[in-house]
Amino acid sequence: MRAVLVKQPGDASQLYIGEYPTPTPTDTQILIKVKCFCLNRMDIVQRQGNYPPPPGASELLGVEVSGIVESVGKNVTKFKPGDAVFGLMGGGGYAEYAVMEQDLAMPKPDALTFEQAAAIPETWFTAYQALFFVLGFKKGEDILIHAGASGVGIAAIQLAKQAGANRIFITAGSDEKTKFCESLGATRGINYKTEDWAAVIAQETSNKGVNAIIDFVGKSYFEKNLATLSIDGRMVILAFLSGPVLEGVNIGPILRKRLRIEGSALRSRSLEYQVRLRDAIYKEVIQEHFAQPSESYKLFIDREFDWTDIVTAHRTMESNQTMGKLVVKVT
Repeated sequence: MRAVLVKQPGDASQLYIGEYPTPTPTDTQILIKVKCFCLNRMDIVQRQGNYPPPPGASELLGVEVSGIVESVGKNVTKFKPGDAVFGLMGGGGYAEYAVMEQDLAMPKPDALTFEQAAAIPETWFTAYQALFFVLGFKKGEDILIHAGASGVGIAAIQLAKQAGANRIFITAGSDEKTKFCESLGATRGINYKTEDWAAVIAQETSNKGVNAIIDFVGKSYFEKNLATLSIDGRMVILAFLSGPVLEGVNIGPILRKRLRIEGSALRSRSLEYQVRLRDAIYKEVIQEHFAQPSESYKLFIDREFDWTDIVTAHRTMESNQTMGKLVVKVT
């Protein structure tokens, strides 16, 4: 089969389409003829050689795809050849064919295109996990979502709104992005390039802060995040866009305010955990909203690429100018 390969760890120019062995599904896996896959930040880090796939996963890039079932393992009972599916895997999505555990795959509703279906798994799984599995977010709470216009941020805003959040603060790097996030349900969008987001939130919460934070930034936001959390506040860290090493940071607020800080990654979780997350999302997000006419949740695709333009697609993600997912069609 053809697949997107990496000549050597480095920038986007290292990507090319070449020949690679077609995967063989195990007894519990399905083989998918891939229609679409989507880009994620982890793909860039893996391309650079800094994010190896988990044990047993394909070394190819890509963790979310949509497509048609080509064949099934001998113990597969939930799908058959010809079924339209989408879902999450540990790796291998940037290819003509990919394997996925049947328990992680989801039937594609007729209401969704293959492009839309591919844009769901990683971002909505990550946002749902962060909000409810890690933070235990509850109705009436205030939350701060950094990188609000990212794929995960867009999903998290909508999930928090649906869950009955009191106030949803977001940060983003332009007025266009903050307005976009407010149109999705964010109470207050803050352009971190022109405003001190911590000062804005302190003023708008009368110095009480927020109950929960979803952070992707790490180092440069850490101290302000501690100051912005309320008593018994919780923060989940999903990435370190500004770096992971802290220097000269006062961690006193963690003790004084009884803060809980937790790191979270989805790709390295056990199959059992991912299946539990898949089941919750398929019921509460896919079946109740995306599979039928609903205005509660919206999918946003920033751009679509042919996979022959994979270098351009990666450079587009690295530009940090996108709002929504980047979808790649396998042709």
